[in-house]
Amino acid sequence: MISRRHATLLLTLALSALTLASPSAVAAGAADAFDFSPQQAARVRADKNPAAIALLPKNFKWAQEGTLTVGIHPFAPPIATYATDARTPVGFDPDYAQLVADALGLKLQLVPVAWADWPLGLQSGKYDAVISNVGVTEQRKEKFDFNTYRLGLHGFFVKTDSPIKSLREPKDVAGLRIITGSGTIQERILLEWNRQNLAQGLKALDLQYYDDDAAATVALLSGRADANFNPHAPQAYKAALDGKTRLAGTVNAGWPLKADVAITTRKGSGLVEALAAATNGLIRSGRYGQALARWSLQTEAVEKSEVNPPGLPKF
Repeated sequence: MISRRHATLLLTLALSALTLASPSAVAAGAADAFDFSPQQAARVRADKNPAAIALLPKNFKWAQEGTLTVGIHPFAPPIATYATDARTPVGFDPDYAQLVADALGLKLQLVPVAWADWPLGLQSGKYDAVISNVGVTEQRKEKFDFNTYRLGLHGFFVKTDSPIKSLREPKDVAGLRIITGSGTIQERILLEWNRQNLAQGLKALDLQYYDDDAAATVALLSGRADANFNPHAPQAYKAALDGKTRLAGTVNAGWPLKADVAITTRKGSGLVEALAAATNGLIRSGRYGQALARWSLQTEAVEKSEVNPPGLPKF
């Protein structure tokens, strides 16, 4: 288990989001500590869902028979990180993967993968699905199927003593030096915002890319960058942990269109309907909500899993 100090992060995370959970939910969440042990004794589990199982394609070639093999990028808590043994993925995405496997009557095998490598690994059949904070875009839909399971929420975080008060729309970021991830939805949002700003005669953005979180943190805290624009939850966790950064604004990943986070599978593989049925069953049973609450991610809950919904458009 982690230290007592980490137990306070649940409340801080909930309060830093734009949409707050109910007061009772926040209070209950703050009473528990995040569990980064490899055993994950408190992980929420689910019963088989016969209706979802019936939707599994009969001729699907599994990476491992009888097992749901999932590619996952353990990039940051509370979404996905490594346990204290430095090799077991833990966090909400691993918990959700376990729930889906349970619902489908399958064992679960998590395969850690670098973000840039998940598309090729999925297409080659190395794993059956990817559950790793992948947002739906129209470009990705050309090669993959999606069923949504979490809202896409990204945050602008700045140094605690930064003069920047609010970053929520294109004009707010004009001329700023902003850290983001290459090939991500957040990068595409910033590129579109920059295009709009330039068309209005505003200053250009300076986008910065780093290979790891430590380098990005140094750049932000040293003043070489003005803000970090990446998934909200991991940044909120870190801000609560060290107090060196703060939230300046959140943006829905589709801005203003939808671009929710989804299980990603090979196009036409036939898995997507079964996965959506499993997810919707988990939502109805309350198991989904319990897993979200365990990692203080209630604000990113979806009401229903959608199959291949409209995604972030090509700009």
